[in-house]
Amino acid sequence: MAKVVTMGEIMLRLSTPGNEKFIQADEFDVCYGGGEANVAVSLANYGHDAEFVTKVPKNPIGECAVAALRKMNVGTGHIALGGERLGIYFLETGSAMRASNVVYDRAHSSISAAVAADFDFDEIFKGVDWFHFTGITPAVSDAAAKLTEEALKAAKKAGVKVSCDLNFRKKLWSSEKAQRVMTNLMQYVDVCIGNEEDAEKVLGFKPGNTDVTSGDLELSGYQDIFKQMVEKFNFEYVISSLRVSHSASDNGWSACIYKRDTKEFYHSREYHITPIVDRVGGGDSFAAGVICGMLDGKDFKEALEFGVAASALKHTIPGDFNLVSRADVENLAGGDGSGRVQR
Repeated sequence: MAKVVTMGEIMLRLSTPGNEKFIQADEFDVCYGGGEANVAVSLANYGHDAEFVTKVPKNPIGECAVAALRKMNVGTGHIALGGERLGIYFLETGSAMRASNVVYDRAHSSISAAVAADFDFDEIFKGVDWFHFTGITPAVSDAAAKLTEEALKAAKKAGVKVSCDLNFRKKLWSSEKAQRVMTNLMQYVDVCIGNEEDAEKVLGFKPGNTDVTSGDLELSGYQDIFKQMVEKFNFEYVISSLRVSHSASDNGWSACIYKRDTKEFYHSREYHITPIVDRVGGGDSFAAGVICGMLDGKDFKEALEFGVAASALKHTIPGDFNLVSRADVENLAGGDGSGRVQR
C-alpha cells in the first residue's frame, strides 16, 4: 500500500444532540475532526499508510485529539506539541429546510502559530507517495499559510504527488485573500479538488449557469472551467463534487473529473442521499476516496466512482470520520445500494 501524508488542523467538535438548535442543547456530543485529518483516517481505513502532521497543545485535550487519530491507525509520529489551545467548532445539525450551522472557536490555536521549524519536512516526506492539504489550513492564519507553502516545497523536492481540496470557508477569510494565497500555492498542486463555490471563491472560475439549489447542473460549464484551470495551473486532474441541495436532509450527490493528458471529461453516477445523518466530512471522504482509487492504480473514472460512493456512505455516519470499509465502498460503487441487513 502507498504512504500518504496530510497536514492541517484537528479540532474538537461539539455538536448538539440529534437536530437540536444551540439554544435547546443542555449538552454536546464530542468527537474530533478536521479536513486533512478526516482524509488521513479514510486512507488508513482503506489500508494505506497514512500520517497526519499538525501541532496540538501539550495538555489532555491535545492528547485526546492525537489518541482519536491513533485509534483509527493514523500515524502521529510527526505531530508537534505546544501552543495555546486546540481549536473548537460547534455544530448545529439542520433538518429539512433548516440549514446546519457551524460556529468556530479556533483563534490562537496551536496550528495557527506553528512554523516550519516545528517539523522536519525532509524526514516527514521520506518515502512518501502522496501529500494532501486543503484551503482551510492557509485560511487559519498567515503563519499557517506560510507553513503550508514550506511543506509543499519540501513535498515537491521529495518528488511527492500533491493534491489540494480548495475548501473555501467564508468564516475564515475573504474570497479576495483566498485567491491571493491559494493562487500562489497552486504551482505545487497536481490534483485539484473542490466544488463550484470553491472554484469561484478560491480561484476565480465560475462553472456556467449552475444552480445547486434547483438541481440545474450545467456540466459543459464545469468542463470549460476545468480546461481553463489546467491551462493556468497545469493540474494533472481537476475534480469537482456536485451536490444538489434539495434540503438539509435530502441531497443529490455526484462528481466530475477532467484529465489533462487525454482531455477527457467524465461525470459519475448520481446518488440520492436521504435522510442525511451527518454531511460534515462528506467532501473529505470524497477526496480520500478519489486519492485511494488513484493510489490503487484504478482508471481515473473508477477512482472517481470510488470517491463518490465513499462520500455517499459518509453521509449516513455521525461524526467527522468516515468509518466504512473498502468492501463497503466497492459494494456500493458496484451497484448495491439496497441497505439490506447483512447476516
